[in-house]
Amino acid sequence: MAEHLRVGRDGAVAVLTIDRADKRNALTAGMWAALPGVLAELAADPDVRVLVVTGAGPSFCAGADISDLLGGPDAEDPMAELRRDNLAAQAALRDFPRPTIAMIRGHCIGGGVELATCCDLRFTDPTGVFGVTPAKVGIVYTPTSTRQLMDLVGPATTRYLLYSGELVDAETALRTGLVDRLLAAGDLAGEVRRFAEVLASRSALTQRAAKEVTAALALGGDDPEGVAEEVAGRWYRETIASGELAEGVAAFTGRRDPRFPWTG
Repeated sequence: MAEHLRVGRDGAVAVLTIDRADKRNALTAGMWAALPGVLAELAADPDVRVLVVTGAGPSFCAGADISDLLGGPDAEDPMAELRRDNLAAQAALRDFPRPTIAMIRGHCIGGGVELATCCDLRFTDPTGVFGVTPAKVGIVYTPTSTRQLMDLVGPATTRYLLYSGELVDAETALRTGLVDRLLAAGDLAGEVRRFAEVLASRSALTQRAAKEVTAALALGGDDPEGVAEEVAGRWYRETIASGELAEGVAAFTGRRDPRFPWTG
């Protein structure tokens, strides 16, 4: 396993922990570069039905390690390699084929927000503190990261966060749509675990289809609805061919838990 990236598994739920607590789990250049490989290994395991991403200790992730920002070999673009690896890590998490949940405590800043917004869902507790801080160091936020943020909180809040770099609390994050659930202190881990088990019990095919359809609609373009219809139609045909739908209906009518056959 890559340094400072720790994976644990409990049944169908995998937990990826950013484990650099003494630095509030700030991500080094090496950690950004290693993330796609770690995620690819988890994605290739059919026994992993849900991925939880979290941080060790009291923080989720304080962003990129500032000491790496100007460390690239190209004097004219010293962030080129870091930007490439950052975008690759985001893509690997965003495209992870099964449901992903960010479990957020404490600081979720900069690159931490990038990782959290790449997850399908974000749960936090009252300690959560959120900020998008490129304006503090003179960085241009990438269009990919900007779109991910804007899809959640809208253009006005995106501008507020990007222009100011100010930190917002967990209640504000919930109100603006940056997080999906705000749990009472002490309840976060237990509720994330319970909800992950719920997700693991549902149809993986339905979840994969929903993930691809929502992604197609979010991308926009000339005909997002048409693209989404094609994606949905392809997955619908797979529900028949795989026996997924037949098992779901049989379980419902038989008042038993389903044993969905599709594993992706």
